[in-house]
Amino acid sequence: MPRAGRALSVLLLASAGLEQGMPQAPQKEAKRFSAGHELQGPKTEPASNTPAIPVDEIIRQFAAKEAEFKKARDNYTYTQLVRIQEYDLDGRRGGEFHRTSEVIFTPEGKRYERITWEPPSTLRRVSLSREDLEDLSNIQPFVLTSDDLGKYILDYQGRERVDEIGTYVFRVRPRRIEPGQRYFEGTIWVDDQDLQIVKTYGKAVPDYRRRNEENLFPRFETYRENIDGKYWFPTYTRADDILHFKNDDIRIRMVVRYSDYKQFKSTVRILDPKQVDPYTARPPQRPED
Repeated sequence: MPRAGRALSVLLLASAGLEQGMPQAPQKEAKRFSAGHELQGPKTEPASNTPAIPVDEIIRQFAAKEAEFKKARDNYTYTQLVRIQEYDLDGRRGGEFHRTSEVIFTPEGKRYERITWEPPSTLRRVSLSREDLEDLSNIQPFVLTSDDLGKYILDYQGRERVDEIGTYVFRVRPRRIEPGQRYFEGTIWVDDQDLQIVKTYGKAVPDYRRRNEENLFPRFETYRENIDGKYWFPTYTRADDILHFKNDDIRIRMVVRYSDYKQFKSTVRILDPKQVDPYTARPPQRPED
């Protein structure tokens, strides 16, 4: 998000929701996380509480499951709602950004994002950068597949029960930062039965601090739900953070909701979802009165 020559990536939502009318976190039910009131990292049992199977085998199995999930999700349509609000440190709200879009397919099977509603942004202190929008697709709904394992170092942290779900907890950090690449750094919770990521807490990296530009990426928390009885789909991202620029502090609150997952059925080849370009997509023109 550029601001007066600066850029910042913002993905943080108010603990109790973003003002009146903001979608709330999913409520607790079977095979679903209920989003708590505070963004917080893991509270694990000691890592010495050795799991029944070797940690390396847990990682291998859940990465393989994540690869299956990624392939499955690439064949689903869904709706994505994004809302961002800016505040000063006295709690006075500034502008807002809203976007509702649908990730859908053409009759030929090409996957793309169609923006269905995006009123003019009233953000004054920040604006969205390309990294913000790319991270919405790739970092907030973080997926760690077998192909991605070589990019990251995983440290087993122990066990934690979240709601009624037993999980293995791992600290994740990039092995190295390659130019032009985006990474996740933080904590993941892996269901100890389904061996899939069910919760994510962390941030997109790297931050950028250049001479005339700062691009800062706050912490976020993403929850998944078991949508189809087999795979855990991201449904809710929230965040609330103060970004410390060189000459200013800005508080950003944000919520992202992914909903209405529906499987797309076609006999044609499904193209790589990376072809979705949310930065260049534009909403349709409203009909004139």
